[in-house]
Amino acid sequence: MASPARIGADQGALARVLVVEDEVKVARALLEGLETEGYRVVVEHSGDEALARVNAETFDVVLLDLMLPGRDGLEILAAVRDRRLGTRVLVLTARDSLDDRLLGLDRGADDYLVKPFAFAEVLARIRALLRRGPVTDAVAFSTGDLHMDLVTRTVIRAGQPIELTSREFELLEYFLRREGQVISRETLARDVWRESSRSITLDNVMDVHIARLRRKIDWDHSTKLIHTVRGVGFVLSERPA
Repeated sequence: MASPARIGADQGALARVLVVEDEVKVARALLEGLETEGYRVVVEHSGDEALARVNAETFDVVLLDLMLPGRDGLEILAAVRDRRLGTRVLVLTARDSLDDRLLGLDRGADDYLVKPFAFAEVLARIRALLRRGPVTDAVAFSTGDLHMDLVTRTVIRAGQPIELTSREFELLEYFLRREGQVISRETLARDVWRESSRSITLDNVMDVHIARLRRKIDWDHSTKLIHTVRGVGFVLSERPA
């Protein structure tokens, strides 16, 4: 049996791979081949299942088909990049035009492999991506006495830990990355809720989540951080909007 696949200079970590592929035979071949090589592998067959997985767990590499039932591969790619945890993404797809390749790379893919492909080439691409190490990016944010750690997924204000749901955590991270910027409902619908357009129902859902987040973050603090900009959207700032 092959020795476990290890990550770059971190000799104690085994590489974890998410395969997002709706073709059952292709997914099974990748699963069996990668496990034989020592990788820890998770397989998802739909965009919706993959989206839930990447929002809840961390992977070293994602092998991502673009044409999926439910959410498409570009939405999954956006979700991976939004978490900013250094995951490498290798797109595997039948879309072989130059425009398709450029689109995937522009959206944040690290590499692109067109079907049909040889398993040996997949392995070579994965090894090359792991040798690069993780994508460098911020893993923690602070504003005033509010601190967020993306690795431990903890939030602290004035020294007190704050328990957030997954959606609240994602929403707060989005605000912190854009501190001082007014964020419209349309932007939140697209980037946080992954919906192409707003609706009254979605607006109501947003209001509930933002109200709960504001209550947890700003309750009992004289300096409020989350502000509503009437008729425009929301902003996270130490100064009133």
